[in-house]
Amino acid sequence: MSYHYRLDGGSLAISSPRTDQDIGTYQCLATNPLGTIVSQKAKLQFAYIEDFETKTRSTVSVREGQGVVLLCGPPPHFGGLSYAWTFNDNPLNVQEDNRRFVSQETGNLYIAKVEPSDVGNYTCYITNKEAQRSVQGPPTPLVQRTDVPDISWRRLDGSPLPGKVKYSKSQAILEIPNFQQEDEGVYECIASNLRGRNLAKGQLIFYAPPEWEQKIQNTYLSIYDSLFWECKASGKPNPWYTWLKNGERLNPEERIQIENGTLIITMLNVSDSGIYQCAAENKYQIIYANAELRVLASAPDFSKNPIKKNSVVQVGGDIVIECKPNAFPRAAISWKRGMESLRQSKRVFILKDGGLKIHNVTRSDAGSYTCIATNQFGVAKNTGSLVVKERTVITVPPSKMDVTVGESIVLPCQVSHDPSIEVVFVWSFNGDVIDLKKGVAHFERIGGESLGDLMIRNIQLNHSGKYLCTVKTTLESLSAEADIIVRGPPGPPEDVRVEHISSTTSQLSWRPGSDNNSPIQIFSIQARTPFSVGWQAVSTVPEILNGKTYNATVVGLSPWVEYEFRVVAGNSIGIGEPSKPSEVLRTKASVPVVAPTNIKGGGGSRSELVITWESIPEELQNGEEFGYIIMLRPVGSTTWTKERVPFVESSRFVYRNESITPLSPFEVKVGVYNKKGEGALSTTSIVYSGEDEPQLAPRGTSVQSFSASEMEVSWNAIAWNRNTGRVLGYEVLYWTDDSKESVIGKIRVSGNVTTKNITGLKANTVYFASVRAYNTAGTGPSSAPVNGTTKKSPPSQPPANIAWKLANSKLCLNWEHVKTMENESEVLGYKILYRQNRQSKTHILETNNTSAELLVPFEEDYLIEIRTVSDGGDGSSSEEIRIPKMSSLSSRGVSVLEPSIHFLSIVIMIFYCFAIQPLI
Repeated sequence: MSYHYRLDGGSLAISSPRTDQDIGTYQCLATNPLGTIVSQKAKLQFAYIEDFETKTRSTVSVREGQGVVLLCGPPPHFGGLSYAWTFNDNPLNVQEDNRRFVSQETGNLYIAKVEPSDVGNYTCYITNKEAQRSVQGPPTPLVQRTDVPDISWRRLDGSPLPGKVKYSKSQAILEIPNFQQEDEGVYECIASNLRGRNLAKGQLIFYAPPEWEQKIQNTYLSIYDSLFWECKASGKPNPWYTWLKNGERLNPEERIQIENGTLIITMLNVSDSGIYQCAAENKYQIIYANAELRVLASAPDFSKNPIKKNSVVQVGGDIVIECKPNAFPRAAISWKRGMESLRQSKRVFILKDGGLKIHNVTRSDAGSYTCIATNQFGVAKNTGSLVVKERTVITVPPSKMDVTVGESIVLPCQVSHDPSIEVVFVWSFNGDVIDLKKGVAHFERIGGESLGDLMIRNIQLNHSGKYLCTVKTTLESLSAEADIIVRGPPGPPEDVRVEHISSTTSQLSWRPGSDNNSPIQIFSIQARTPFSVGWQAVSTVPEILNGKTYNATVVGLSPWVEYEFRVVAGNSIGIGEPSKPSEVLRTKASVPVVAPTNIKGGGGSRSELVITWESIPEELQNGEEFGYIIMLRPVGSTTWTKERVPFVESSRFVYRNESITPLSPFEVKVGVYNKKGEGALSTTSIVYSGEDEPQLAPRGTSVQSFSASEMEVSWNAIAWNRNTGRVLGYEVLYWTDDSKESVIGKIRVSGNVTTKNITGLKANTVYFASVRAYNTAGTGPSSAPVNGTTKKSPPSQPPANIAWKLANSKLCLNWEHVKTMENESEVLGYKILYRQNRQSKTHILETNNTSAELLVPFEEDYLIEIRTVSDGGDGSSSEEIRIPKMSSLSSRGVSVLEPSIHFLSIVIMIFYCFAIQPLI
């Protein structure tokens, strides 16, 4: 070390390095008490760049539109380079664009799609930034050529070119990606045109620096043992090997043998300990593998590997008690049981590694065992105990079961075991452990310590399979297996197809689904249409579809209806899930066969015959262009008139003919037709032609007011004949002067009724009314309007200050006269309503006075209320008064009011009662 060299940690710093003094190869040595190793080699060089050769570059010829590469060919140098090009001595660099590119790795200039303007001289400039110097190459002329050769490539050893090769558009450049050893060889380029042929070849050589295939590892051996180390490296050319110990080259001698990557040292001694390196080197690189050799010499020692304190084994089992003391060289091993030395027998073995093996253990083998280790440096002993336990036996294993889906079953797993050993039960299903701690659905563990029974609740089809009960202890693992077969209704049939469809039949085929462990016994077919309520069973041929039938003909279908079909399978367990629906198909059309029903009619205008019927639903129309046929004739005639109604939704037809007299009877039939032809006709019905509306207005119309909300309209009946029009009843119209509409009410009565009460009217209001007759043709003229005024509203105030006296069976009542408002009807009298309780019949007593007496047997409580009577109707009622039965009163009687009456009212009523009844 000097001012020139300085260590910074493990790094070497060189101040003001000089080319003549410091250039060369350096290695670092690392040392500690165990030894020394050397690092990889580091080469120190100084950046420089020499001048280009002055030899003129050959002319480069290229066809317009082709690509070209101009080679820079840098001179000898060391250090990082940067590249630039000039064109025709233009000091400005050739600018990179979408056609030009300068590689900063090779210095080459790439020009794509050469243009005439690209013709000229190109010069490469190289700058070594570290040497701080630039050099200029000789110019390279680029000319355009008109004769373009065909270019091809081959390998001279006859091998095909690698499939991964890539070519430029002109094939002048061959690129081999991911170059491997098998790609090396001599490659030849052949260029030819009409003027001749030229060849050029070059050799590609594969090389690789060394890479480790096998390294040496740290090794600890006893004195007098032998060491064998081998290291292997790959590379091209093949590497050679050198061995170093503590940084110094290791040479062969009497105990040391070195051959390529193999090192053998016999009869090791402690001085052989150290750090060893295997160096693999070829002309490209050297690599190192490092390992420590430690040669040991010591007396036997159990401190790090004592004998197991307690070795546990079951009766009839095998046990190995290990004895592995640290000893260099290896110790000789012997055993004692108690104080007695052990010898090998048919059941007792001392293994090569020193362990003691006892076969078919009995209870008498229990006790203490001592291992004695001896080598030239000393003797050591260590003792452990052998504990013998009873074996674990599965006494009740699970057994094969055959169950139905939905049932709950118990799989037994019961054991006998040594009471000191803990037993763990593990259940598996088809090889997967059932984690009962997480509460797996359907599975539940039941039983105590020696019971591992498994309950499966509501068992499902996917629970079929193998169940394994595993009994685990610290000493052994036992298992018992059982097959569970779960049978259930069949799975859904598959691939339901409609093979052929007619107007009323369809041929179906399907494949059976899973039988779920119970043979399929029957199939059934269901259909659905836009008009059905869900899926409906259909008739088939054959009628019964057994479990081996996979096709059938569905019969009884409606023509011209879209159908979907599905198949359901059944077995001895039940009916399974249905298949997926088939594709939607429409049956073929046919003549309709269902005739309309409920043929009626009548009404309408004069000279009209109105015919009605119930329309045929779409599912019974059987085809396109559906309509109705109307057949009619006067009763007694032999000739039918035929009409067509070409509307699907029609349910009414009006036949007009001026010769039809009112109320003439006709025989009528209604039929159906579609594009396929005419279908069925209904039975014959009698329908009457239309009539004229009534021609006369009722006479003698009058109005009488009954109350504030009710009045009665009356009139004289019309004596009618064929000329004046039939009368089926009357229609009463009523309104007021200020009505927003001309008529606010309309009420009809049928037959010969000549009066009608109108209710729900406004009080003290003038109402107008008129009456008109009606029949099926309409209404006749209205009578002249008449009017009447409803009564004023009934009194709004209820009777007040009610007092009562009860003696024997006589009840005396008094109250104040109710005064009415100007817009209310005058009080004409009062109604007393009384009943024994809220459910019994109400009795009414009317009076013109403000007092009344009731002779009633008071065996129960009575409820009494009083209301006013007027022309406008009954007024408001007083609140209910409860009169208690006689047994709850004193001999003289008591005045009582309903508790809900306010206290002030009670006081007033009591004073009033005292005033009129001094005896109270």
